Amino acid sequence: MEYNDDFKRRRAYISSCEKMRKRKRTVLITILLLVLAVLLLGIGAGFFIKKNGGLPGFSKKNAIETSSDPSDGESINLSLAESGSRKDGSSETPASTAESYPYNTGDTALNDILNSAHAKFVTYDYDAAIDLLNSNPDYAENPDVKELLASCEETKATLVRADVTKITHIFFHSLIMDNSKAFDGDSDEKGYNQVMTTKSEFLKILDSMYAKGYVLVKLHDIAHEETDESGNARMVPGTILLPPGKIPFVMSQDDLCYYEYMTGDGFASRMIVGEDGKPTCEMVMDDGSVSVGSYDLVPLLEDFITEHPDFSYRGARAVLAFTGYQGVLGYRTDPSYESSNPNYEADKETVRQVAQCLRDNGWELASHSWGHINFGKRSFEDVKTDSDKWASRVESLIGKTDILLYPFGSDVGDWHPYTPDNQKYEYLHQLGFRYFCNVDSSQHWVQFGNDYVRQGRRNLDGYRMYYDLPETDPKKDHLSDLFDVTQVFDRERPVPVAPMS
Repeated sequence: MEYNDDFKRRRAYISSCEKMRKRKRTVLITILLLVLAVLLLGIGAGFFIKKNGGLPGFSKKNAIETSSDPSDGESINLSLAESGSRKDGSSETPASTAESYPYNTGDTALNDILNSAHAKFVTYDYDAAIDLLNSNPDYAENPDVKELLASCEETKATLVRADVTKITHIFFHSLIMDNSKAFDGDSDEKGYNQVMTTKSEFLKILDSMYAKGYVLVKLHDIAHEETDESGNARMVPGTILLPPGKIPFVMSQDDLCYYEYMTGDGFASRMIVGEDGKPTCEMVMDDGSVSVGSYDLVPLLEDFITEHPDFSYRGARAVLAFTGYQGVLGYRTDPSYESSNPNYEADKETVRQVAQCLRDNGWELASHSWGHINFGKRSFEDVKTDSDKWASRVESLIGKTDILLYPFGSDVGDWHPYTPDNQKYEYLHQLGFRYFCNVDSSQHWVQFGNDYVRQGRRNLDGYRMYYDLPETDPKKDHLSDLFDVTQVFDRERPVPVAPMS
């Protein structure tokens, strides 16, 4: 009961923080409306008293009955209501600490400490929050400092270490922003319908997973490389500490390149650094104008985490995987475009800047091969040639990475551990890769080797969702731990979704 009570307090605290942020945006309008209402009520009351000689009674019972109206309090958005209630069943009662956030004590230095510590607290970095709160002894007796410090200590005492061998990994491709363009009956419709996810589906998935208690972690949180006393590098399981009821997961996105064939089909056109310093997207509108906004997974997830900071473990974001044969991030940076792209050199520099922006904001970058080849089926020579191209043409722009997300999910080995006689693995390891992710429909599959980690990924796309619908196959259930597929599946999709060949 003690753990559950602490978890409820923490959920209430975080929820009320979210309400405070939303409340600030409308406070001026609210004040004006209240002033106007008071004036009107004053005029009306004066008229009533003059005419009737008094005001009607209002009993305590009436007051209680009115305040208990179920319409009072925080409303639940439709997508969250569809996916079910909070897993912990906690109420949304505000906590006193949260009512002060963002803090405005009149002391700039104190505000900085409190707000920074609060940001660490809601993203599960309790030690960092405690260190900040204890950083200036002059504020040791400040009530806000003491209250937030107590919340940190109490919640920290309830933390549970996650089993990193049972962490699920979900993935997406570029999100469909305009269904009418993606599903327009042309030759690309079939592929989009099979392997892409619509914006509506993605947002409903986020809502459902958040309601169920999922928390996004980095792939590098699962394991990290250490050097032992003999000087040998080895992979060590990570330590992920979360309150009871919270479930860590990894997210990734493949093919973040905005290929030429996607032009005009309802997708973003490229990624840029926004005015706020965060990654965002451009999309070409029907009239040829370019709009900047949340037109793909990256900015949409950033938006969601801004509203729900407790969805991210210590600033974690998703893994983003790149090919290179048509460039990166929507910029035609491959050498094959050097003569046809007048902005070739400038685009390469822009890619470097956007990639650094992604890293600075918590995103992990990965290889998806240069030419999107099948590593499992192709020869060692083909894998070597492709990997060398990726290193020289993509990694040279986005920076070094140790993550490989296999194209087609096709691993260089079966389920057994990698061995020294696996020529493909040995070469990839030589290039610096340590995290290898295939595709697997299991809820979780994680394998630790001495010098690598493998993880299976779950595709949340049109194919997987359609064939998990009860009306398609009532015996299949690959997704109920994440969301209710009947509520998430976009009914604007053409059906049936073609089987994968």
